[in-house]
Amino acid sequence: MLSEPLLGDEVVARAALDAGLRGAYSYPGTPATELLEYLQGSAEVAKGEVHASWSANEKVALEEALGHSLAGYRALVAMKHVGLNVALDPFVSSALTGSNGGFLVVVADDPGMHSSQNEQDSRVLAEFAGIPCLEPAEHQELYEAVQEGFSLSEDFRVPVMLRLTTRLAHCRAQVHRREPQPPRARRPLPERFEDWILLPVNARRRLGRLLETREKLMAHFDERAVSEVQEGVPGPLGVIAAGLGYAYFREHYPDPGSCPPHLHVRRYPLAPGALRALARKVDEVLVLEDGSPYVERALSGLLADPRVRVRGKLSGDLPRTGELTPELVGRALGFEGVPSRGPSMPLPGRPPSLCKGCGHADLFKALTEVRREFPGLFVTGDIGCYTLGALPPYQALQTCVAMGASIGMARGMADAGVLPVVAVLGESTFAHSGIPALLSALRGQVPMTVIILDNAAVAMTGGQQSLLSGEALLNLLAGLGVDPEHLHSLLPRPQDHAANVEVLRKALRHQGLSVVVAARECLQAARRRKRGLA
Repeated sequence: MLSEPLLGDEVVARAALDAGLRGAYSYPGTPATELLEYLQGSAEVAKGEVHASWSANEKVALEEALGHSLAGYRALVAMKHVGLNVALDPFVSSALTGSNGGFLVVVADDPGMHSSQNEQDSRVLAEFAGIPCLEPAEHQELYEAVQEGFSLSEDFRVPVMLRLTTRLAHCRAQVHRREPQPPRARRPLPERFEDWILLPVNARRRLGRLLETREKLMAHFDERAVSEVQEGVPGPLGVIAAGLGYAYFREHYPDPGSCPPHLHVRRYPLAPGALRALARKVDEVLVLEDGSPYVERALSGLLADPRVRVRGKLSGDLPRTGELTPELVGRALGFEGVPSRGPSMPLPGRPPSLCKGCGHADLFKALTEVRREFPGLFVTGDIGCYTLGALPPYQALQTCVAMGASIGMARGMADAGVLPVVAVLGESTFAHSGIPALLSALRGQVPMTVIILDNAAVAMTGGQQSLLSGEALLNLLAGLGVDPEHLHSLLPRPQDHAANVEVLRKALRHQGLSVVVAARECLQAARRRKRGLA
């Protein structure tokens, strides 16, 4: 049996390759980025046996992976939790079309918002779509879950979500691999294609089929889970632990025989028979889960036993926000004096900042100087490393909401009479979801300025190559209808500061829509390119 130490993201990639993966798509987003990076560095991709590529955004990535699955091959799409919001339209519809080759939707949630603008729990969206979700507790289980997910998808003809959280995605552990499967033959296409054409008449029929499939999945999961209820040491307390919650629970009971009765939840829909089997043994149930109180809420309807007290996030035994930690689990279990895993000495804070010499900094310096001449100037920001321009010493941005939101929000402010207004976003974010908003502003002849920071990289997530940069970006802007007189390009560097201030000044004085492209390669990406690593 093969064995190697891997990050959680890399475990998913390696397990998928070993399971006969043929196509993978993603948009960079922490904590999911490393998955596709591992695939792209694999021997299988190098030999042309597997296709792995970055997409313009998560919606496109999911559609590309769905197409690969419907063609008859095993496929996956990977994204972070907020990326699933972008992909929600085809995600929900893919539950109705179903899969052909195994289709795995890998979503990495970020409890505690280490690198995200919100917390959300993707299990809720799996239930919303009506598809199964797998949530492993540790790396070996994660490896096996990938294999199980592909099989479930093919057996039940539905997409399957695989949910990770930040700690599992970014921790490294030894994994024992199976022998890789030989290349899988393409599953045949159907003779008729009504199931994949979601006209209302077909969609209504497919929804009925999806509901029947969900009932079969619940029975399938229940049969397995009832046998997994652990007797443990008899007592009033039982534990229901999902995902990382189970790993943290076991940390406090190194001797398996010392655990209270418990159930390890690793699959959704939840198994009511297993939950009730545990509840019959105890007087109270502690629910350990990373994210929202998803399981805890479900128990009120599934247990059907008012005698059993449910504890967890809703009861206040665990905090509602932030990451679940071993310390929090220990306290909820009643362990006294649980040591913290933090440093023995408090470390000084080190706020994030732009890299020394970054072109974004030069642009923000020019923008800061210009705004003194325009009282009331409002600047909408966006998602990228340039979001750090909201912090001192620049304090140049006043909003940051979602990928591509800067342009739409700037248009809304202009329509409300907040003038002048500037939208700032990166070229990758513009390609991701800024283009439709710019089209809207162009057709509305909105008086606003859009600044696109073109550093030719998705720099915040590791410097992946941008899909839209340089001459291609300028050509696209012209093709969309940006007036050539008000389409400006500048080089953000110290020696061009005065000229750049003048370009921004001219753009802001224009009573219509203007676009400024500040183009300078990301320093980190340039260093990797020069070392032959890009």
